[in-house]
Amino acid sequence: MTPLIRNATLKDADIIAQFNIAMALETENKILEPAIILAGVRSLFAQPHAGFYLIAEMDNEVVGSLMITTEWSDWRNGLFWWIQSVYIQPAYRRKGIYGMLYKRVKLMAQEHPDVCGFRLYVEKDNWIAQKTYTKLGMQPTHYLIFEEEC
Repeated sequence: MTPLIRNATLKDADIIAQFNIAMALETENKILEPAIILAGVRSLFAQPHAGFYLIAEMDNEVVGSLMITTEWSDWRNGLFWWIQSVYIQPAYRRKGIYGMLYKRVKLMAQEHPDVCGFRLYVEKDNWIAQKTYTKLGMQPTHYLIFEEEC
């Protein structure tokens, strides 16, 4: 059965927050504070210029999601869309659901002339995800990401 891919709405905030909590625990063994993550998810809905969520739904059940945030590139005079917070429920993995979400991102980007590309970051040792991204047409960049939390 093919999932329905749609833009998330504020009604989806609770499940998106649950997915983010599960992803952080699974990928980084990090426990997120539910109230903070839910507030963060809701905040993006209040700032549509900053990004949006896509949802994969099967039989009226949300089985996956991803978030798009934006980054201005003065070099390209356009926006990069960052694919983030990707989560597919374990029972639905390896069934092409992320690929369908990704294809929707590509189609949406083509409809926005100000989008110059899309990017994502991935754990260095997550070879399965890296293989998936490569198979879909993405390539590693020569950039490393540095951060300092405030």
